[in-house]
Amino acid sequence: MELLNNLALGFQTAGTVDNLLYCLLGVILGTLIGVLPGIGPLATIAMLLPATYKMSDPTTALIMLAGIYYGAQYGGSTTAILVNLPGESSSVVTTLDGYQMARKGRAGPALAIAAIGSFFAGTVATFLLAAFAPPLAEIAFKFGPAEYFALMVLGLIAAVVLAHGSVIKALAMVIFGLLLGMIGTDVNSGVARFSFDIPELSDGIEFVAVAMGMFGFAEIILNLEQKENREVFTSKVTNLMPQWADFKRAFPAILRGTSLGSVLGILPGGGAVLASFSAYAIEKKLSKHPEEFGHGAIEGVAGPESANNAGAQTSFIPMLTLGIPTTPVMALMVAAMMIHNIQPGPQVMSSNPKLFWGLIVSMWIGNLFLVILNLPLVGMWVKLLSVPYRIMYPAILLFCCIGAYSINNNVFDVFMTIPFAILGYIFKKLDCEPAPMLLGFVLGKLMEEYLRRAMTISRGDWTVFVTRPLSATLLACAAVLLIIVFLPAISKKREEAFAGDD
Repeated sequence: MELLNNLALGFQTAGTVDNLLYCLLGVILGTLIGVLPGIGPLATIAMLLPATYKMSDPTTALIMLAGIYYGAQYGGSTTAILVNLPGESSSVVTTLDGYQMARKGRAGPALAIAAIGSFFAGTVATFLLAAFAPPLAEIAFKFGPAEYFALMVLGLIAAVVLAHGSVIKALAMVIFGLLLGMIGTDVNSGVARFSFDIPELSDGIEFVAVAMGMFGFAEIILNLEQKENREVFTSKVTNLMPQWADFKRAFPAILRGTSLGSVLGILPGGGAVLASFSAYAIEKKLSKHPEEFGHGAIEGVAGPESANNAGAQTSFIPMLTLGIPTTPVMALMVAAMMIHNIQPGPQVMSSNPKLFWGLIVSMWIGNLFLVILNLPLVGMWVKLLSVPYRIMYPAILLFCCIGAYSINNNVFDVFMTIPFAILGYIFKKLDCEPAPMLLGFVLGKLMEEYLRRAMTISRGDWTVFVTRPLSATLLACAAVLLIIVFLPAISKKREEAFAGDD
């Protein structure tokens, strides 16, 4: 009964004219971003984050930013199917069978199954979020500083484990992010650290500048290196309605993908991407016709698309209940909450229930918008794909610079994006994934704060982290994860998988 009351409050909040309009704006922008290669939801949310300063209601701002995130998951599947070009990393697997279906003149059923699977997965994941968030928040209230510190350590280690490529590189990126987070004034002593007597660095490096440089500008530079070769097989998509045989084969895959994505989405370091790859592997293994995979099997579209959308929704659970971002996008959502003076964590549910439940319900409404809008607008997305990237990137750069400037109305923030753009480009060339760095940057300040609180309460006794049962368990899990991933057999398989992805 309490859940129904909470959902009723959510519908009341999300159903206002302003919130519905911003939800619609968010999902349309998200779809557009997913369709167009070269700029992902991370850079877009970073770019639009300053715009939320002017919004009086933080709920409206978060609804729009969330819409961009899960809308991009839909958009990514459209280009994956029509152009063999994944708009999002989680849509890479969709290209394997979705594009082959388009080549056979079955782009319509592929797009329809992707949309139906995504909506079903989004609905189930939103319900799970509503059902499991309150008990998780209750557990979170039992966490002290030592437990929060241990949980953040586990989150960062999990991000390292789930990152692509070398574990050493991922670990180095996390440490680099933690060091960047230390720049600025020490809260306890009031002394500026690593600021090199630059006044603008006394408050630390602006989060948006890091995100825009590392993900927005660096992605643009990488895209300019590549020759454009987009072949759209379907100028006009017809026969959108899948046949009964398609539904019969796709529905079990949708169920399995939704279940897998709902669980893996909670994991730090990009659960939606892991979910889509895992769902494809499972479908191929369980299929009675494994030889069809890679040649247009509809299960190869239904499973991964359901998994990545379910994963995108459930990634909100740790952020909303514990205040711990598990992905770079969730880190931006935490930043958006802080901009509006809302401290992320379990207290959000009790102190600001309208925001909490309004955001959850808006996800279901946004998914409904996406199903209604996406299929009729396929023709428009196809036309957009014919726009040369050399025409699009100057506009993207301009909006990024405007967004960086509007944070503090200071040109310094625009200039700060330049070194991070160069670093982001170099990291990509060296196969160093920047996502763990961004998580380290966001969590670094919080980790330091909880570490100091725990040490102050225990009067300098560091054993508080291993004598408290929950804290010791979380740290032990982090250590086990790190040991397992460094085992020679696991390390070798990881490198082979990464080479295969490339």
